[in-house]
Amino acid sequence: MKTQRTIERSVRGMKTSDGAGVKLTRVIGTPVLRRVDPFLMLDEFRSDEPTDYLAGFPDHPHRGFETITYMIAGRFRHKDNHGHEGLLETGGAQWMTAGRGIVHSEMPEQKEGLVAGFQLWLNLPRKDKMCEPGYRDVQAGEIPKADLGGGAEAGVLAGRVGDVVGPIAGRETDPLYVDLVLPAGSAGVVPIPKGHAAFLYPFEGDVVVGEDRTLARGELGILTDGEEVRVAAKSGAARVLLVAGKPLNEPVVQYGPFVMSTTEEVEQAIADFQAGRF
Repeated sequence: MKTQRTIERSVRGMKTSDGAGVKLTRVIGTPVLRRVDPFLMLDEFRSDEPTDYLAGFPDHPHRGFETITYMIAGRFRHKDNHGHEGLLETGGAQWMTAGRGIVHSEMPEQKEGLVAGFQLWLNLPRKDKMCEPGYRDVQAGEIPKADLGGGAEAGVLAGRVGDVVGPIAGRETDPLYVDLVLPAGSAGVVPIPKGHAAFLYPFEGDVVVGEDRTLARGELGILTDGEEVRVAAKSGAARVLLVAGKPLNEPVVQYGPFVMSTTEEVEQAIADFQAGRF
């Protein structure tokens, strides 16, 4: 019998703003929850008020980690100083490896309506922090679905659920990134590699984790170790992010958008950015 994961700790995010004033909720990367190795930050943005998001995220730098942006509703266009450009549409995602350095922008392409989604920061191992930058845009139709029974399904952006393999692979952190869709009365069991750090974040409805632990909408639950987790819709339908990754267990020195392993490496990142070497 496989060992079941349960909720070890739960936290709520804090309201803040980033970019040029985009209002969001920071769930990981706060004084309450600094990191969940290998994850550095999780932001949820959700608003149908254009003044909350129209200013977007103008040009800004990154070095030493990866960002995963997943759009639940709305559209953002991204451009960078290496000549890449793409459009994030509803249901799609962007997996960006900042590596040795990149300067990019993420700007909304709509003037009204709901804009909602997530940005997750995933650390790179020290040996890969200065790798070449890269992007992978994944459209909604490229994210395969795993049938969990009873109408429940898992959209698999990264990792594996049963025989369904997501389009993102080949990372040392072996990430699992799943969007669980749970109709009313349904439940799903998802395997998670033993030893991976993992968390759940319901963003529509409340859920029950394991036998009896309720996790409310907007509440992040860090999971105990184990081989799988059972998640059920509590009342009505629910939708949940399930994210897991192999911890790096390496030093983390962060200064804003620069995440390195030593203070000297961060100072070098600042100097390189200021000198236009990104």
